[in-house]
Amino acid sequence: MKTLFNNYLNTFKGLSTEVWWLALITLINRAGAMVLPFLSIYLNESLQLSFSDVGTVLAFFGFGAVTGSWLGGKLTDKIGYYKVMVRSLMSTGVLFILLQYLNTFFSVCLGVYLVITVADMFRPAMFVALSAYSKPENKTRSVTLVRLAINLGFTAGPAVAGLIVTLWSYSGLFWVDGITCILATLLMTLVLNPKKAKIQDDVKTENPQSVFKDKVFLVFLFAMFLFGVIFLQLLSTIPLYYRNGHYLSELEIGLLLGANGLLIFLLEMPLINWLENSKASKLGLILFGAILTTLSFLVFNVSSWSGVLIISMFLITVGEMIAFPFSNSFTYAQAKKGNLGEYMALYTVSFSLAHIFSHKVSMEMIVRFGFDNTWYIVTGIGGICVFLLFILKNYLRTKRKIA
Repeated sequence: MKTLFNNYLNTFKGLSTEVWWLALITLINRAGAMVLPFLSIYLNESLQLSFSDVGTVLAFFGFGAVTGSWLGGKLTDKIGYYKVMVRSLMSTGVLFILLQYLNTFFSVCLGVYLVITVADMFRPAMFVALSAYSKPENKTRSVTLVRLAINLGFTAGPAVAGLIVTLWSYSGLFWVDGITCILATLLMTLVLNPKKAKIQDDVKTENPQSVFKDKVFLVFLFAMFLFGVIFLQLLSTIPLYYRNGHYLSELEIGLLLGANGLLIFLLEMPLINWLENSKASKLGLILFGAILTTLSFLVFNVSSWSGVLIISMFLITVGEMIAFPFSNSFTYAQAKKGNLGEYMALYTVSFSLAHIFSHKVSMEMIVRFGFDNTWYIVTGIGGICVFLLFILKNYLRTKRKIA
């Protein structure tokens, strides 16, 4: 057991101090984002908005994510990642506190759009910072560490939020969320001074190519959009299927969904460390992750036995653990020919767009076609994603041989 624990700790070796600070700042920020899991309940119960209106507000959430990701990338290339991160975090904290005072449908739509736009400017800037503070061989593990922080934050956040709502009120969520963003900003200004921080891989190109001329990357982005569409079922249709298709209790649903975060916490870093030392290409690994995630939906229709839910959760979790870190790493590699901020912006935009379409479309499919047919359709979408990644993998392998 001691050897196993030491091997686990060894997977974190070699990462810079700045990367660890970025992970801690992200953990504080994500744990503080406790309004988000309760936003739909707050809108319906506290503001008395209909389900239709709640859906519209959440659509503005998605549009804000797209706008913020794009603006964050453009500003990062113009003024630098540090200024974007500081201003985004601080402004988000203030805006979250003010959001609680909006009480009409239109004001809430605009408020949510503005808050998420400012908040998501942080993401591409943070990815650029990770790249700068990581040696080329450590980039994938650096992303994995930050993903670990995000998962821990999202695990702790909702639990604390439930206590705050019970002991205080929904208003308390906005205050705590805003204050944690401000605290994360103050911590960042103390520990990540760009003049003192050690830059390990400052990606700059004298004559950067526009990302829209990089056909390989654009196909890759579309594949990642499709991957996002199927993966995000984990946040919407899958819990409903657990409840209405297999009649699980809230406790059982919580344990099954919690297994996703637990597996990521225990296995992702050692898994990525092992895969990085293999001979597999980044696209090959992303392809494998997409295959596992696609199969996780197909197994739903294999049997009515509830044990398939555990198999599905294992497949989607391992698929996620492989696909996300290496897709980030692939984006870094492609960005060597252009502006890193622009590349990371479009990468995050692809998942923001998936957020807009995934939940609404999949809910409509369940209403019209039922769960079983929905899983076949989702599997088909995953199949297109796998096909595109397979074509890209073979294209790049052939291109390297010719070169």
